[in-house]
Order: sequence, then C-alpha cells, then structure tokens
Amino acid sequence: MENIKAYLSDVLQLPGDAGNLCSSFYVPMTVSKNEFLLRAGEVCKGTYFVEKGLLRMYSIDRNGKEHIIQFAPEKWLISDRSSLHFNEKSDYYIEAVEESQVLLLDADFFTNINLHFPNTSENNDLLLQKHIRNLQNRVNSLLSDTAEERYLDFIRMYPDILQRVPQWMVASYLGITPESLSRVRKELAKKNFQTS
Repeated sequence: MENIKAYLSDVLQLPGDAGNLCSSFYVPMTVSKNEFLLRAGEVCKGTYFVEKGLLRMYSIDRNGKEHIIQFAPEKWLISDRSSLHFNEKSDYYIEAVEESQVLLLDADFFTNINLHFPNTSENNDLLLQKHIRNLQNRVNSLLSDTAEERYLDFIRMYPDILQRVPQWMVASYLGITPESLSRVRKELAKKNFQTS
C-alpha cells in the first residue's frame, strides 16, 4: 500500500504514523479487468483510490453510446460524488480497465481524517477546490476547444495511459469519433514532422 501512504503524506500532509490509523477507514480490493465497482442505478458506497491499475467512469446515453467522464490511474481517486453524498442512484458506471488493486474509502474517510488531524482540513478543502476546477475546465473544453486541443489536454492530464487504453476509449473521453481521433493524431504527427 505504498501509493496510499505517499498520498496521505504528500497530498494530505499527514504525519508518517498516520497510515495505520487511516487503514481502518478503507478496504483493500482486487478488481479483475472489466469488473464493475459501480453500475448505473446503484448508490455509490465510497470513493476508490487506485493503488495499482486503471479505472474509468462513464455514462451511457439513450442511444447506447458511452461517454467516458474520467480515467483513474495509480494515485487517483474516483467516485460518483453526487450519488455518494446525496444517497442518489448513480447515472454512471465505474469499471476496471486493467486488473487493479484499489482501496474503497468509506464515505466519511476525509471527515475522519479531519477529526484525527484537524490541521489537514485546509488540504482537504484545497483538494475539493482543485477537483471542482478540473471539472469546470473539462466542461469548458468540451464546449469550446477543438478536437486537437482536447487531445493535447488529455495527454497532459493522463501522460502515462495512452498506451494502456484502446483508442476508442480516448475518443469517447474527448467526445469525438475514433475516426476523428485518427485524423487529429495524423495532423499532429505531420506538424511534428514538419517542425523537426
């Protein structure tokens, strides 16, 4: 559980001995490739921290088309926050793209951390604000950026997973067809070739 220890220390700035206490607030799980942690219509029971592997969250529209909302590689958190915090049925699926080691953080994980380590509340607030900022940027990007700009943003956000996911998943995340993604990649390859 080295990644969760690093997350607690580096991101939340908890003391080194906090790991033992915090382990009582999560449950380790091994998830097979293509296994679901959440399905639409279920109520989300917690937040998943990816210790090893890769998850994705997506919705399916009324025409049966998938729309990937988020990928979660190592050291990332993923959850349907609306379902979790308001006890509502989820509109989303959370699925393992690879065999994964995940930690199911209970709904009160961050509240419990704040109770035991009050000086971390500012870090927790900052994490929440960054999450909101990222969601706003993603919505704005889908509404106003070109496919090329969205692809370049994807590479910056997820630099290590391009080789780990099929191209149709990348296209789904970008809100374009696989054919459009192929054109974008060819154009970028031409530009890079011409400038080198």
